[in-house]
Amino acid sequence: MWTTGSKKNNPVIGVSAGEPAGIGPDLCLKIAAQPHSVRLVVAADKNLLKERADQLGCPFAFDDFDIRQPHNVQPGKASIWHHPLAQPVRAGHLDPANSPYVLTCLDNLTDACQSGVLQALVTAPVQKSIIEKAGIPFTGHTEYLAHRLGVPKVVMMLVGRDLRVALATTHLPLREVPEAITLESLGATLHILNDGLRQYFQCPHPRILVTGLNPHAGESGHLGREEIDVIFPALAAARRQGIDARGPYPADTLFIPKHLETADCVLAMYHDQGLPALKMNSFGGGVNVTLGLPIIRTSVDHGTALDLAGTGRLDSGSMEAALELAQRMACSFTHAAQTT
Repeated sequence: MWTTGSKKNNPVIGVSAGEPAGIGPDLCLKIAAQPHSVRLVVAADKNLLKERADQLGCPFAFDDFDIRQPHNVQPGKASIWHHPLAQPVRAGHLDPANSPYVLTCLDNLTDACQSGVLQALVTAPVQKSIIEKAGIPFTGHTEYLAHRLGVPKVVMMLVGRDLRVALATTHLPLREVPEAITLESLGATLHILNDGLRQYFQCPHPRILVTGLNPHAGESGHLGREEIDVIFPALAAARRQGIDARGPYPADTLFIPKHLETADCVLAMYHDQGLPALKMNSFGGGVNVTLGLPIIRTSVDHGTALDLAGTGRLDSGSMEAALELAQRMACSFTHAAQTT
């Protein structure tokens, strides 16, 4: 059982079911059937969820959602916002014809969040490769949402147990990472991260530990100059503007308790530098957060799990954590707005 928030202050949270052949529909069915106090709106094909429910032998616990009357979504209930598939789905079998459906669900939920109909967005995993195969450029939820909402810069942060790890770059080939880390981009990342920690995570004076890019944080320039030419100056500029950003530290020794115990977040330079530590700490229960958007968005910390779709062998811990965090962030935002 998972509960969060109160009936008195309970935002409506939109959930995209993600890739229809993956585990996303299964997760939506499971969270809808569990006892909870959250107000949920799931964007998916209604018939898909009914068929998957029959396949899994689980209840179909959804009301119909009317976007004109979002207040009718009750705490402890889940509603379905029907979006028709282009083609029938078999669990575990991808079909590029359904990629527009995936993005339509995401687009409509995003627009509903931006207009205030919904107060947060939680995303189940999508299959990037099949969206690309459909001829639609797509590098990930983070970049897609930033583009759709017209935001030039966002920050991906994963939250798991007592650890938060943010990324200076996201889904880039490794050879492109050094050029993507500039004084301007790193400075913008630190500002977004600092603001997000203050606004949503009750960190009045966030302490951010920053990794270097190179082994041993460049070892005084012997293993690369990015620390000297870019990272040191960016951190110094951030500190002059009131941001407690420290480093750069060697990534191979930063993720140990004595360094992390007083930190609010670690900022890593690239995807596979920071996320292995986070996922080893809390895989299956971690949450992906996008900071810097005009809406609240969280997501699971895993992929589509095509081999598990329709089998009933699923762990919904990350989805539950993503919903709970979205709920807390929405309530924190509402409280901040009421007190300013």
